[in-house]
Parts: sequence; structure tokens; C-alpha cells
Amino acid sequence: MARKLCSKAEGDDQTDQGFDLTAYMNRSISQMVQNAWRLSLANPREAVFLARCVLTQRRAAGIRSAYEKKGRHIPPFLIASITGRCNLFCKGCYARANQLCGEERPDSQLPVARWGEIFQEAKSLGVSFILLAGGEPLLRRPVLELAARCPSVVFPVFTNGTLLDASFTRLFSRHRNLVPILSLEGGRRQTDDRRGEGTYDRLVGVMGQLGSRGVFFGVSITVTTENLRTVTDDGFIAGLADFGCRVVLYVEYVPVAAAARLAPGDAERQYLEQRLEELRRTFTSQIFISFPGDEKCTGGCLAAGRGFFHINTVGGAEPCPFSPYSDTSLKTVGLLDALESPLFLRLNQAGALLGEHDGGCLLFAKENEVRQMVSESGSAPESGRSSL
Repeated sequence: MARKLCSKAEGDDQTDQGFDLTAYMNRSISQMVQNAWRLSLANPREAVFLARCVLTQRRAAGIRSAYEKKGRHIPPFLIASITGRCNLFCKGCYARANQLCGEERPDSQLPVARWGEIFQEAKSLGVSFILLAGGEPLLRRPVLELAARCPSVVFPVFTNGTLLDASFTRLFSRHRNLVPILSLEGGRRQTDDRRGEGTYDRLVGVMGQLGSRGVFFGVSITVTTENLRTVTDDGFIAGLADFGCRVVLYVEYVPVAAAARLAPGDAERQYLEQRLEELRRTFTSQIFISFPGDEKCTGGCLAAGRGFFHINTVGGAEPCPFSPYSDTSLKTVGLLDALESPLFLRLNQAGALLGEHDGGCLLFAKENEVRQMVSESGSAPESGRSSL
């Protein structure tokens, strides 16, 4: 449970210099992978992959710890937006509202081959998870196929699920390091209202398809003031478990001006934290993650290389998807150089990522401060914003 993790971190991960983030992250990842292995013992193919995954994650943690001793902090996670295109037009979409999603020019995207190089470099640095996002990542299958060739890294694929046909199911079944994470808003009415009529039924079919093949999958739920009670209800979670869903990721809604009323406040965050503790006790066959709520265990925001960073569709290194500003491009530098970008260094040196975490997105609330730091760096690569 989140509170137990926080309590343990405050004890076991303390050093003479303060909180040891690398030790905390290494231990948390090991626990998460071992929990996933335990949940998959009834599925031989999945259990074999995850048993190997336990070993590869230990090796990755060792690589990160070795870099830490040399004064180089390597985050265990990357978020890679491999395309800005999407086949849906969801209400209140943060990405479309901020022109991060649209009909991008093919020549503006980071080339497929470059993504493959980044994946291999990440593996050599000890990165454990690379979250593939978009847009809709299934629209760029060649990048997923390159990810499949890097079996020691786990690639959660955040997809709206509507394009996930039998061919993609076979891809996920053959390459267990690709983990589909389906976007869901709640029940039929809530999902279809935001994502389009028929989306819920399509997702139900996809979950049945994945479950029948024994594919380890999860769902990502954007938590709003309107669906909070539904998506944390025991009956809703039990229904997901029946389909074979093993991971439930709650992501706090980041507002656009027209839909600010949907953004959770302090009361909703407290309710979600309480329900997460109860769900983790009740549904032991599933893993529950809350973002950014679970970040409070680390004493601040994990963005800008502290725990992860974001690579946008054109290769810009950004603190996170909700802070889409960059002064360094992966088109011309490697991951180690990106981690030492002027913007990332300024954010860390200024203490902008630290402090009391109430569950909300720290950097989203500091947009003007981040903009100023980018301006002071004196350089800016191509933006991930589309030409809508």
C-alpha cells in the first residue's frame, strides 16, 4: 500500500545525505515485477517471461546503482510519445488542446530507426520501463516491433484500444515485454461520452480477446470529478479482473480551460488515496498505481530525469508530458546528454521538483517558471506541438 511504501522509504532509503531515490525506485520496481510474476503463475507463458523479468530488472537496478556511484543518476522510466496522430477526438483532451496531438507531418516525426537506437541505449543504461504513448501508438507499428526486439525492457503501450485487432493481439502474445494498457473512462456511458459512441463495446471485445490469449494487460483510467466514484467501485474493479486485467493505473485529469471542472481537487485526491488502500487490500490479484498521487512517497515530482522524463514525437527531451517544454533534442544527442540538459539541471538545482506533494502535478502548476528556464537556456529544439 502507498502509505506502507512511504513509511518504508523514510526508513530503509535514508542515507547520511537524505532520501536515497535510487534505492527507493529500485526496490519499488523489484516489488512491482515480483507482484506481477505472482499474479501470473496460472499462465505458464506469462510466468516464464516475468520470472526472467525479475532477473533482468535486478541487472538493470545494478546498472543504475553503478552509474549513481559515478555521480550519474539514471531514471528507471522513460515516456516516449512515438506519434502525435490519433484516430479519436476525445472530449477535454489535453494533448489536442495544447496542439501536442494532430495530423503531424511524417517528416517531422523522430525516425523509426532512431527510436530503435534510443531503446537500445536505454537498455544499456539500466532503464527498466519505457512507456509508449502518443497520439495513438498503434498507428506506428514499426516502432513497436523495434521495442519487441529489446526483451529486457518492459514497454507498457498506452492505447485507446480501438485499433487493437487480431494482428496486434498476436504481436502482444509473441512479445510479452509489450504490455497493452487500454484507456477506459468507466462504464459505457462515461467512456462513450468522452471517447465516442461504440468505444466501450470495442474495448470490452479487446479485453476478451487479450484475456483469451493469456496476454498480461492493464487499463489506464483518467480520473475526473465525474467518474471517480465509478472507477474506484468494487464492482467495476471486479469486472476488470474477470476480463483478466492485471494492472489498474489511475491518472489524474490535467485540465484544459473548457473542462477545468473535471480536474480533481484535494477532497477527490484524498478519497482516491483512501480507496486505493482498500482496493489493494481487497483485490490482491491486481496491481494499482496512481499518478501523480503515488509520487508523494518520493518527496516530490519524478519528472525531468528524477524518476523519468518524456521524449516527444520529434525527439525533444521534456520534463514530462504535462510540462511540454524542451531545450535538447534526441535527434542530435544521446540519453546521457539529454539527462543533463540545461532545463533538467535548472529544475533540479532550483528544487522545483522537491517539496510537499499533495497529489497534484507539481510542474503543471509551475508552467511560467518552466517557460522562464527554457528561455534562459538559450536554445530550443523542434516542439512536439502539431500543426493543427
